[in-house]
Amino acid sequence: MEAIPDAGAPAYEAVEPTGAEIQQFWWLHDARWYQGVLNRFGQEAANEINAEAVRFVGRRVASWYSRSRPSKEEPSAAELAAQVADLLALMGSNGRSEVAQQVLDDDEWETVVGKSFPLLMLRAAGTLEGYECPCLELRAGWFEGLRVPVRDSCVECQRTTGSVCRFKARILRDGEDGGAVSEDAKARAD
Repeated sequence: MEAIPDAGAPAYEAVEPTGAEIQQFWWLHDARWYQGVLNRFGQEAANEINAEAVRFVGRRVASWYSRSRPSKEEPSAAELAAQVADLLALMGSNGRSEVAQQVLDDDEWETVVGKSFPLLMLRAAGTLEGYECPCLELRAGWFEGLRVPVRDSCVECQRTTGSVCRFKARILRDGEDGGAVSEDAKARAD
């Protein structure tokens, strides 16, 4: 009787996806999920759930990032801008979007998005109209996860009338309005 080869061994060599491929698969999942909610429950529900999910994931990624690079000192604007750039790369927009950080002083910086991968994909899918960008929710999640109180605003948006997306952020120091990280924010970051 002839031996049967091990049925558990693949007949081919397994391929491990690269980090960029995994990120691309995740972006595809995210796009299909948004489109599914949009088609079944409407634009308002899709935007609301997307913003909640983006803030949650942003907070988790920033919490992980913060634990992997602990620091006892309050960051400067330059250091926090560099952390935001790292978080963008971790979350898969590295190379797909054009983003620059411009430090204005010790506590304030701007983030400028020249090319936005999500907006390009929404435009291609025909669902850009009615889409509400969750950018401020994502950034709020990052700052919560990093445990740094920040006043953040969208100054210009490509989706509406802007040529770029521009965010201005200011680190709130003790004594400034909203300057202390609340216990609630600390608990959510964990």
